[in-house]
Amino acid sequence: QVQLVESGGGLVEPGGSLRLSCAASGSITSINAMGWYRQTPGKQREMVAGITSGGSTVYGDSVKGRFTISGDNAKNTVFLQMNMLKPDDTAVYYCNAVRVVTSTSDYPEVWGQGTLVTVSS
Repeated sequence: QVQLVESGGGLVEPGGSLRLSCAASGSITSINAMGWYRQTPGKQREMVAGITSGGSTVYGDSVKGRFTISGDNAKNTVFLQMNMLKPDDTAVYYCNAVRVVTSTSDYPEVWGQGTLVTVSS
């Protein structure tokens, strides 16, 4: 079984920074891509940033220039550095992994439980 465990959420003032981490555990052979999504009550889940195993990245328009995604393939971990945070960034942030291959199974998609980020003064 594969699990994604997020950490690093919390309360920060506008203009501040936070760094989220997500570690995948299990007998993992490979992960095609990992990323971050966010969701607020009443809204659809929004793609924040993604990174492939080859290092290609993609960002949502609302976070370009402020957020940076990075990964450590050897540790099956992905990070999201969030700078210049705004109140509109307040949301539950979910880690996502695409095409996770283990010694016994092949998972098309895996989600973490989410970590709350609150940007407020």
